[in-house]
Amino acid sequence: MTNYSTQLTTLNIATRQSPLALWQAEHIKARLEQLYPDLQVNLVTMVTKGDKILDTPLAKIGGKGLFVKELEQALFDKRADIAVHSLKDVPMQLPKGLTLGAYCQRAAPTDAFVSNQYASLEALPKGAVLGTSSLRRQCQIKAYRPDLQIQSLRGNVGTRLSKLDAGEYDAIILATSGLQRMGLDERIRSELDVYISLPAVGQGALAIECRAGDEAVLSLLAPLNDDPSRICLIAERALNKHLQGGCQVPIAAYATLDEQKIELWLRGRVGSEDGQTLLKAERTIVLTGTQVEQEAQAERIGIEVAEDLLNQGADKILAAIYAAKQ
Repeated sequence: MTNYSTQLTTLNIATRQSPLALWQAEHIKARLEQLYPDLQVNLVTMVTKGDKILDTPLAKIGGKGLFVKELEQALFDKRADIAVHSLKDVPMQLPKGLTLGAYCQRAAPTDAFVSNQYASLEALPKGAVLGTSSLRRQCQIKAYRPDLQIQSLRGNVGTRLSKLDAGEYDAIILATSGLQRMGLDERIRSELDVYISLPAVGQGALAIECRAGDEAVLSLLAPLNDDPSRICLIAERALNKHLQGGCQVPIAAYATLDEQKIELWLRGRVGSEDGQTLLKAERTIVLTGTQVEQEAQAERIGIEVAEDLLNQGADKILAAIYAAKQ
């Protein structure tokens, strides 16, 4: 007996073909099949523009939104019913007609230090070469270790690890959650403290995109929502949206929820690429009322932290970065 209102017999999931994206899609497929044994779930695999252009930093070719556009087109064309994303890759403004139908329980949000020679960021010698594709990581690590050489690193998880193993870098920084999902925990030498490298908006969380108004699909996805994660992620995305930030700019935001006190703590940062300037702001709020009211409060705190950063000059830092991309 199925427990969703409109009888769906099949559900198609749009996914990139990278190993991590396939793991994420398979993970959601397995959860849906467990919830709805009568439902046939299929993967619709595709290669995105972000997967094809590997020789240019993301910031110069349009940011991480390049990883989702083809998947969104599959939703519009009805070749797929849902798309599974790493939330940190999802632009703040969704195309009209699409919505995030589920925020799944967040995994580790931290950045992982990976090296074959050194145990931690602190252990790297002066002048060591550190690889990352993220301006957010770059600006925060440069602020902490200005003596390091930070070089661009693109490709899927396996490609990046291969470049490290080939000796192109002394160390690289990857998302902890991605390595753990791929069963590569042993490659993590240490996790960066959020004091050093505050995570990206949505890092560690999976989100499921679908057509707005598709009540059958939205009903089916409802059990995959994790309310505490959702509250935190709404706050982080509200901050980024108010800063008019894309996915590939030096903006960091990390929210945590004390479920006993129902207290939300949001920290935000904006930094210059050279690490010379690193702006910080934070707020806490005790959430009250219904879930809808709490989500509105989470959105409001995101805007307040963004306003604090703007008052410190975040708009000038971001404008300079956007101008450099032209």
